[in-house]
Amino acid sequence: MIKKMGYQWHLRQIMATRQMFQTTDLVGPLAERGITLSREQVFRLVTQPPQRLSMDTLAALCDILDCQPDDLIEVRVVNEEIRKTADEAPIRPLPTARRTTIRRPEGL
Repeated sequence: MIKKMGYQWHLRQIMATRQMFQTTDLVGPLAERGITLSREQVFRLVTQPPQRLSMDTLAALCDILDCQPDDLIEVRVVNEEIRKTADEAPIRPLPTARRTTIRRPEGL
């Protein structure tokens, strides 16, 4: 069995529960914890699920928002594929034969 894993990023929702509605609300608190990100980088961090996230940034976010990593990141199965054995393979019908007519051009 092959599983494709994904995740949901809940930073924006956690911020809202803490009365933080602007992405710039994180710039100062992150800088206080040694995480220097531009306003644009913080905006992307809040509005889009990050593909890469340093552990320092994750720890700072958890400290700022008084939460745990699993509050921010929800891991889930996105797609599940099951290998098929030969016994489970679909049976395809045989192709049907068609009569073919050969036409020669006139004059030959």
